[in-house]
Amino acid sequence: MRKTFFIITATCIGIFLCMLDTTVMNIALPAIQTGLKTDLSALSWAINAYTIVFATLTIPLSRISERVGVHKFYIGGLMFFLAGSIISATSSNLFFLVIGRIIQSLGAATVFPLSMIIGISSVTISKRTRVIAALGVTQGLAAALGPTIGGVLTQFASWRWIFLVNVPLIIIAIFLSLMTLELKELRKDIKIDTVGAILSIIALFSLTLSLVQGRDWGWTSLTTIILLAVSVITTVMFIIYETKCPYPMIPMELFQNRQFNGAALAIVLSNLFLVAVTVVLPTYFTKIQGKTELVAALLVTPISVMIFIFSPIAALLIKKIGSRSIIGIGFIAMTVAYILFTKINMESVPQVIMTCLLLGFGYGIIAGPILVLAASDFTGEMLTASQSVAGVLRQVGIVLAVAIFVTGLYSNISVAKNSSIDYAKAQISSLNLPQNSTAVMEKQAVRQIQEESSTTSKRNHFSSQEKEAMIQKRYEQALIQNRAVEASSEVQEEIFQKVTRIVTSELEKMNQKINRSISNIEKFTKQRMSNAFISLYKASIIFVGGSALTALLFDKKSKKRKK
Repeated sequence: MRKTFFIITATCIGIFLCMLDTTVMNIALPAIQTGLKTDLSALSWAINAYTIVFATLTIPLSRISERVGVHKFYIGGLMFFLAGSIISATSSNLFFLVIGRIIQSLGAATVFPLSMIIGISSVTISKRTRVIAALGVTQGLAAALGPTIGGVLTQFASWRWIFLVNVPLIIIAIFLSLMTLELKELRKDIKIDTVGAILSIIALFSLTLSLVQGRDWGWTSLTTIILLAVSVITTVMFIIYETKCPYPMIPMELFQNRQFNGAALAIVLSNLFLVAVTVVLPTYFTKIQGKTELVAALLVTPISVMIFIFSPIAALLIKKIGSRSIIGIGFIAMTVAYILFTKINMESVPQVIMTCLLLGFGYGIIAGPILVLAASDFTGEMLTASQSVAGVLRQVGIVLAVAIFVTGLYSNISVAKNSSIDYAKAQISSLNLPQNSTAVMEKQAVRQIQEESSTTSKRNHFSSQEKEAMIQKRYEQALIQNRAVEASSEVQEEIFQKVTRIVTSELEKMNQKINRSISNIEKFTKQRMSNAFISLYKASIIFVGGSALTALLFDKKSKKRKK
């Protein structure tokens, strides 16, 4: 019993770190950009490299592990992840950071599926549900906690700690693995499906690369279209080849299991709609509401809390309630959360927290059961294949979320900025300021809207020198008009005081008009930028709701498992 506990602890740590590092970097990007003195576009490769390699090599490395020895391969994967974390944390430039992330992802592509396989295999089929529930909680919790942990570490320590925090946990996992796993395991004399491995690598590499770079390259660019076409063609070739191969990379009979197919689809969709919130919403809080990264991260933490609570509960309730009901309720809850994001006052912390709690509840009661359902009653090679595919599909869901929602967000923000700039120019033009002053205000407004910074809150827009110059000019004109150039000093002083009062009054009124215009521009821009985020969720409601139909692929009542 103690040995089993240590094995599951080690595998939970492995899964937690693999999933954590898919999202932990996002909120720390500005700090990393400053620290490494690089641009954001180039820095995105530190995230993309991890995602691409992780998704691409999970299936082939899982298969190779059976030949080498699953336990030894698993410990090797942990060591790769450890080395990659240290290199990433100590990087002095972007090149070493990307190299560190690639080494990390090689470890993750090994550790993630083998953690599931080792953990599930450590107990009998009849006792699987509790173990899978624990592993499932760990997966969802890590993905959701990524922005929170990234925000806390960046705020109070340094961005380097988002990688250094991995080190002690990996060392613990390695120690527990060396204590409990059988390193003299018998190797399986299996043939490696080289052709299948190559085809799967090309298909997944092309798909993930096109999705993560589509926004920068353009979704209709020749490069993106070619990559997507290559992915489709090689996927079809892979399926055809695997059906005929005597030792396939992925046994096609896996997809003859209706329950597995339902779980596979639910894995993609649930992760897509979870990450669409946990990655995009913190950006909304920091960019639009001006909150710190830490506060933004904490506001989405309730999602993680609910996942932690409800994933294991839902996994244990499959037999009583039935997988169809649980999955359906989960997607309905997520749909209601998306609807609320378009209706609530996003400035209200209680309303945001309540909506995040509902989203976490919905995802939580999906995340626990789908891993149980994906594992089904599989053993041996079928179990390895099912967990490898599940791991890849989870990554595909995350990549799709970033591709769809981040691309949509940038597109919406671009439209919002253009609309705000047109409104600002119209407001400034209506002030009837001198041409030079109008040009200066327009330039400042455009710059601040483009940079997504707050418009100046300056109340007085005329310097003392400008005011004195205006008074002097008006005073000289008044002396001429009143033929008081040679009048007594008392008369001239009276005229000067009168001119001063008039100019002061005019400038006060002009300041009020300018400040009203600035306030209007701020409100308009904030509303448009807020709509850029909210419209994403509004457009997604029908798709989240439609995801509930995946519940129909499951049985009303779960079948009894074999002893």
